[in-house]
Amino acid sequence: MQRRSLIQAAGAAAATLGVPRVFAQEWPNGPVRIVVGFPPGGGTDALARVVAQKLTTMWNQSVIVENKGGVAGVLAAEYVSTQPSDGSTLLMAHINSHALAPSLQPRLRYSVERDFVPIVLVGVTPNLLIAGPAQKALVVKDIVALCAAEPGQVSFGSAGAGSAQHLALEMFKLQARVDALHVPYKGSGPLLADLMGNQIQYSFETMTAATPHVKSGKVTAVAQTRLKRAKGHPGVPTMQEQGFEGFEATTWYGLAGPGKLPTAIADKINRDVNAVLAMPDVQERLDTYGAEDGGGSREKFAQFIASEIQKWGRVVRDGKVKVDA
Repeated sequence: MQRRSLIQAAGAAAATLGVPRVFAQEWPNGPVRIVVGFPPGGGTDALARVVAQKLTTMWNQSVIVENKGGVAGVLAAEYVSTQPSDGSTLLMAHINSHALAPSLQPRLRYSVERDFVPIVLVGVTPNLLIAGPAQKALVVKDIVALCAAEPGQVSFGSAGAGSAQHLALEMFKLQARVDALHVPYKGSGPLLADLMGNQIQYSFETMTAATPHVKSGKVTAVAQTRLKRAKGHPGVPTMQEQGFEGFEATTWYGLAGPGKLPTAIADKINRDVNAVLAMPDVQERLDTYGAEDGGGSREKFAQFIASEIQKWGRVVRDGKVKVDA
């Protein structure tokens, strides 16, 4: 009897251990949504659609991109944090919702650590420091000198208070020890229109949004904000190359699920997205957006998010940055 009980117990344990693998193999058994916290046409939306198209084929299930704009991506994150943890709803997590908002919005309705499971980093893009057509200061040291000569008067546009562009400006002000005028807009579209129309002077704009206007000659790229030059702009020097040691202010994107997403499903999505990101045609698309260094383990993405929260928390604290929550 004892031997029989031991055999039955061992069999039950083996069956239990096998459940996650079977669960992952059966999933997805219905459509999957990737929620994007911005309107169609932006960088987050573009990258989500590249991934969704490939996963639709791979999984033989519809993978739908759903746009829920508002509060620089925070509303979408709030929404996904309350969804069932069955893998049917994922978030294209963004620097705004997962690294900036925790420091900028003390009444945030979600916890990045508790309410989300990081799945995979999709890509990291630099911002471009760009100048309007009327500007004569077109290297960083000259812009610093201009800001020093006209404290609080030189204007920098952003896609909104608390956005990645806004925080890149705050980092610049701290390192340069200058003051400048922050002009928030409701997105990159109106910001770029005013920059090209000389209503504002500069912006730390996302590479995805800025590149078409740089290539058309309507704005000038002064610097890029990663420590290394992006493949798409090999001729544009970094902020570090222009005297700002360690200056790195990126925009990044990655998939995350609700906080109780089963490990088996998270691991499957990670494996499959890594396979998608390695496809040559996807690599080519990502290069056009300036998105690099995607992929890797779930742990890598979790550590990356934690380091970004810490870094931007210091900028918010040291720069005394406040936004309306």
